[in-house]
Amino acid sequence: MYKEHHVTVVIPALNEEKAIPRVIKQLKALKYEGLQVVDNVIVCDNGSTDNTAALSEECGAHVVYQAKKGYGIACLTAISAINDTDIVLFVDADDSCFIKQTFDLLNAILGGADLAIGSRSLGNAEEGALTPLQKFGNALSSRLISTLWSHDITDLGPFRAVTYEKLLCLEMQDQRFGWTVEMQVKAIQLGLNVQEVPVDSKVRIGQSKISGTLKGAVGAGIGILSMIARLRLQQRSFLKRQHQQSSSVF
Repeated sequence: MYKEHHVTVVIPALNEEKAIPRVIKQLKALKYEGLQVVDNVIVCDNGSTDNTAALSEECGAHVVYQAKKGYGIACLTAISAINDTDIVLFVDADDSCFIKQTFDLLNAILGGADLAIGSRSLGNAEEGALTPLQKFGNALSSRLISTLWSHDITDLGPFRAVTYEKLLCLEMQDQRFGWTVEMQVKAIQLGLNVQEVPVDSKVRIGQSKISGTLKGAVGAGIGILSMIARLRLQQRSFLKRQHQQSSSVF
């Protein structure tokens, strides 16, 4: 619990046995006023062929399985395992972020944000933490979103926190690389309080499945740009459906 708010962490993972124990241990070591901050860690093993799942369980995480590959579907699978919580924190399994900055994201939520995005562009990055292609792709996508939806953003960073209530309202669908874009744009479309929080980056452990290969980088780029185009085209129907659902409550 963090200031009387239940916190659940979601970690999508694929062959991260070298890094994920360190990530989970750091999360569980977070304390506030002597109490553990993170209440539940859910790891989605996305078809690993190493000891990612076993090591995650040894470290105290709840492991769920999803054989179909994809960042988005791994997150969706983990979310489906949440019974109830107040805040959901998304963390990558590669130890590329500084876990202590979790407090900055949580404080942004408790300060009124519905969605707090960890912006690597606003923080400091170790040399080699972000590839030139990552930097270019983030800058291009951020500029497109800022222009199309008149909302300044600087990064599509995966280190982020969102209230569980608003997460459910977003009706997340993407199963692959467009997940982070979908979350940010839908939140903007609904007029939610979206804030960016500076976070620092370090060189990940192991090779990235996305930025570490040309195929992965190209696939991610296409997925992100396609999601931006799709959300722009679907904007009216999405907002209409959300309005109808809100009206049915009253």
